[in-house]
Amino acid sequence: MLERGELSLAETFGVTQPETRFSQVKMALGGDPYTPPSRWGVSSLKIFKPRLSVKTWLGWRPDDRLIPIYNLFNRNQTPTSDGWSVRKTQVRDFRGGTRTYNSHNGTDFAIPCGTLVTTPAAGWVRRISDEFHRGGLKVIIDHGNGLITTSNHLGRALVKVGDWVDRGDPIALSGYSGLDGVVAFPWSVPHVHFNTWLNGEPIDPFAADDEASIWLDHNDPKPVTDNSPDAPEFVETEWDLDALEAVIEGCHDPELRAELRRIEDLDRRAVDTIFMKNYFPTRFGETAPIYATQFERTPMMDLLFSAEDYDGIRLLD
Repeated sequence: MLERGELSLAETFGVTQPETRFSQVKMALGGDPYTPPSRWGVSSLKIFKPRLSVKTWLGWRPDDRLIPIYNLFNRNQTPTSDGWSVRKTQVRDFRGGTRTYNSHNGTDFAIPCGTLVTTPAAGWVRRISDEFHRGGLKVIIDHGNGLITTSNHLGRALVKVGDWVDRGDPIALSGYSGLDGVVAFPWSVPHVHFNTWLNGEPIDPFAADDEASIWLDHNDPKPVTDNSPDAPEFVETEWDLDALEAVIEGCHDPELRAELRRIEDLDRRAVDTIFMKNYFPTRFGETAPIYATQFERTPMMDLLFSAEDYDGIRLLD
């Protein structure tokens, strides 16, 4: 039996360490010398799906065992220099639709809190962190082949940094940790926000037109089972050390720059740099890829949930 458990309210919403949380909320609302304030507006209300939200908070799972996708990756994002935008002013998902918002750089899987989250591909757990103003509790995994994933808004991590996880292994219990889960409760749907980074850059795992999908089952991802398609072999990541040093040197925030330089383990330093560059892009100058080899889009991932709970996904209109 896979590990499961009940979450406390503090775990669900990630509201531990109130002093740290307050400073992070202040930064999200007002910015800091290196980060513009977040942007909301009337169009942000279009993100809310009260009917789906309330029943998901109450533990609803669809009879067809298909996870509703709450938001998709926006392929027409506003400039990062404008700040994190939760508005819907220029949006386009992989289908050409509008199921997303301006700065949304991941995929949202609408699931009840306490749902088991699994790794979408084998790899090394490189970082577990909790940024209340940027997605709450997260598990970041390096899958080799230029691919890194992050699972956000978690309630409890079931792994630790340095762990190797095989395909489909449990990594966390879902929650809705983070600022948006607290502020928008109960109208915002509890979900796992899932990021896919290739060569250090955010990409949409779903394929548009003639692109290769990052999912093993093309645009209809399935949980791993005995009948799943074969996955590529793990290819250990090689880093471009000069490029990595240049990215760190180009960080505008001296405290963050020093923090990254203090990390002795090369893999962790590289992945933490990619993480910070993607979550706080305005703290960095122009950057070059830090991978020694650039990888193409390749099918690699299973659905990040157990076959005991779900069979696949359902894309909302």
